[in-house]
Amino acid sequence: MRRKILLNGAGVLVFFLAVFPVFWMASTAFKPNTEIFSTTPKPFPSDPTLDHFDLVLNGGIAEVSFWEYFRNSAILAIVTVVASSLLALMAAVAVARFRFRFRTTFLIMLLIVQMVPLEALVIPLFLDLKQLDLLNSLAGLALVYIGFAVPFAIWMLRGFVAAVPPELEEAAAIDGAGPIRTFFTVLLPLVAPGLVATSIFSFITAWNEFIFAFTFLDDQNKYTLPIMLQFFFGRSGNAWGPIMAASTLLTIPVIAFFLLVQRRMVSGLTAGAVKG
Repeated sequence: MRRKILLNGAGVLVFFLAVFPVFWMASTAFKPNTEIFSTTPKPFPSDPTLDHFDLVLNGGIAEVSFWEYFRNSAILAIVTVVASSLLALMAAVAVARFRFRFRTTFLIMLLIVQMVPLEALVIPLFLDLKQLDLLNSLAGLALVYIGFAVPFAIWMLRGFVAAVPPELEEAAAIDGAGPIRTFFTVLLPLVAPGLVATSIFSFITAWNEFIFAFTFLDDQNKYTLPIMLQFFFGRSGNAWGPIMAASTLLTIPVIAFFLLVQRRMVSGLTAGAVKG
């Protein structure tokens, strides 16, 4: 009993430690400057204000509208999620269901790619995109994000595909279902939780990435939301109110995307396993 209480207490403590920075960020976004720089900080704003959000949304510091940055980030995130999910799913099915030469080598390479620091690839990728004439373009940046998301997605989806009993596919074939119908009615619903997990990872990767976007993009009209945050940092001081407001706005789509797809994580566990 005591052990259970200690474990639950530790879990609650970890939860509050993880949530507190997000809470403080959102709380600070509604505080006026006098409360932000007060020597006696308070968890909740005494005099809430929307001035910081108004400054961010109306482009009070950045020269381009907030919605331009939002559109660019949304395009990159959606393209990355869709493309990486499709490519990873096809590769995961091939790796999990078929035996071919260098299969183990391919899996090991997926792990090695995850071990390479992203900062070490900035210059090589910059030269590659320059040679392909894809610098300063959202298409080139999307290719980079997809390249980073696919290896991780393949590795995760491989486990989900391998966990699906082949007997289910064999039973569908006996009932007269072809390979395509078997894939969409049996395998895909059961792998849906893995697709949800990988899509969340891909979305966060594209939505929060800063280094490659800042390095490869030179046109302010193509900047993403993480780059927008730098406009609120200056030599004379940092505009912490707008920074927290922009960070809060930057976090909302990630939470919304997770809430949108998380129900599929549960429904996909059993869908497709029962005939009828």
